[in-house]
Amino acid sequence: MEFSQHSRVWIYQSDRKLTDQEVQQIQSALNNFTTGWTAHNNQLQAKGEVRYNRFLVLIVDESQAGATGCSIDKSVHFMKEIEQHFSINLFDRFNLAYREGEEVLSQPRHAFEDLLKQGKINTETIVYNNMVQNLSELESKWEVPFKNSWHIQLFRDLVNA
Repeated sequence: MEFSQHSRVWIYQSDRKLTDQEVQQIQSALNNFTTGWTAHNNQLQAKGEVRYNRFLVLIVDESQAGATGCSIDKSVHFMKEIEQHFSINLFDRFNLAYREGEEVLSQPRHAFEDLLKQGKINTETIVYNNMVQNLSELESKWEVPFKNSWHIQLFRDLVNA
């Protein structure tokens, strides 16, 4: 199934790395959810995927039918069920993900700040911008150097020190 570059994207980030078994279970749940996901009884052209054992990505091609408030509420409810079932937090916007070698790690804001002060995270460290809006941005603006991300606004004092 082809998805338009303008397809809407929602990214939910787990506060911990998921096991391969959990990823399989979540992928199966995402497949079931997106297959039955509707907006005003219109089937949405949607898919879900798990990336790096940490990010749950929902994609909806709105060229067929658009996601509505009601359908978005359904997806949030679904993600809250995933959260409870797997004992993870998917809604903490200040749990910041970054790449260290091949590993994707995440830290609460204060711990991320400590790593920045220690020089373990710098302006070149790859971070994840989970605020991307569409498939095009997911491919070009999701994994970016810290200096090019919205994160830098949170820590401007440290970076300019």
